[in-house]
Amino acid sequence: MPDWGEVLKEVQQEISAGNKAAVDTVRRKYLAQLYAYTERNVIAYYSGFLSKQDISGLDINDEDKNGFMMAVHNLDRTQGLDLILHTPGGDIAATQSLVFYLRQMFGNNIRAIVPQIAMSAGTILACSCQSIVMAKHSNLGPIDPHVGGRPAYGILQEFRRAYREVKRDASKAPLWHAIISQYRPTLLSQCENAIHWSNAFVKEQLETVMFDGEASASNKATAIVRKLTDYRGNKTHTRHIHYDECVGMGLKIEILENDPNWQDLVLTVHHCFMHSLMNTPSYKMIENHLGAAFIKRQLVAQVMIPPGGPSLMPSP
Repeated sequence: MPDWGEVLKEVQQEISAGNKAAVDTVRRKYLAQLYAYTERNVIAYYSGFLSKQDISGLDINDEDKNGFMMAVHNLDRTQGLDLILHTPGGDIAATQSLVFYLRQMFGNNIRAIVPQIAMSAGTILACSCQSIVMAKHSNLGPIDPHVGGRPAYGILQEFRRAYREVKRDASKAPLWHAIISQYRPTLLSQCENAIHWSNAFVKEQLETVMFDGEASASNKATAIVRKLTDYRGNKTHTRHIHYDECVGMGLKIEILENDPNWQDLVLTVHHCFMHSLMNTPSYKMIENHLGAAFIKRQLVAQVMIPPGGPSLMPSP
């Protein structure tokens, strides 16, 4: 199967032959081949966060539901779902709603595939599946929630530290006052609620999906959530957690390299989406193996392409 450069060469050959929808043609060809190999429905969810960081809407949000509804339409739901994820994360409420919707459509028969990065709420999506497919270069990320762009665990730890230090030495009160006075009303309770909500949701998903029916499901789920939310241990919300650590914490990880044919297909599809995001105005793509796509573009609100329909994306 083609690598990054070979995919680009194939797109360029299509352009030279007069195909104005070259990038779409090549991408959809390999999506269809991936489906033919696994005989499982494929929906790819891609954000352009690596190459278009200055654009809003790159995160998981409620508008994504429209794309998933279009992608699910006309699929044979008895074939399950392989959900390819490439996302920086996003809103916990939108993520929870997407999980609920996909569960109604496919039950527990959903497998996450992470060709490169699924961070934060993307990791939560992956943890809501029966298993997670990762390559040796793939990453998940911590799932500690943020409130107002700041880590909820960090805010609570900072406040507790301030309390301890001022209690021991009152002369430190003016220093801490300069920091704590910036906290808005209800901030601490918002942080506590966000942590409880996120942790409880991920634990529930792990118990009822990934470890469904296992006697030790609750203990496994608790241990995994503790690792993924370890603010002190992870150091930063952007920490990359590789497959070996994911296996070590107890997640059900399938190693993509164990099946070279599958690996080639998945990574070729990944290269196709990355070229689409880098070489067109698109910055969010939700597409199934039938070619039905929901595409967010710069300067254009959204593009919905039915299966077999013409492309509305310009060539590179």
